[in-house]
Amino acid sequence: MRGFLGSYANFSADLNLVMQVAMGIALLMGALLARAKRYRAHGICQVAVLTLNLFFIATIMWPSFHTQILPLLPRRLSRPHYAMATAHGVSGALAELLGVYIALVAGSDILPQSWRFSRWKLWMRVELALWWMVLVTGIATYFSWYVPASWR
Repeated sequence: MRGFLGSYANFSADLNLVMQVAMGIALLMGALLARAKRYRAHGICQVAVLTLNLFFIATIMWPSFHTQILPLLPRRLSRPHYAMATAHGVSGALAELLGVYIALVAGSDILPQSWRFSRWKLWMRVELALWWMVLVTGIATYFSWYVPASWR
């Protein structure tokens, strides 16, 4: 099934791109909530984005990576669109894992005290910056795979 953005992407790739951009904006809004000291709303916003992203990773991104990229590594890693997709996948996995860790530390008592951090602002800023780096590499991956060179 053809996508709705007019590229060569299918519907799920187009939907994922639009939702990832929306989630990136939601994370910025969540950061503004923290800045306004609305920590409960901040936490709800960030965890909602984290959970929604897990859904998109499991249903769209991982299956695509698993069938289109992983079988051809490392042979095609020297090709830019494979390298970009691989960098996006690895950094995206790190961002998601860090996000889950932050959510567990901030919102539960599951982790022992020795595994917790105290510099909240630093780690949340690192996570936001990492998330946006992943978003940019994801957009670049979409363009390199689905947008014809004549359109760029």
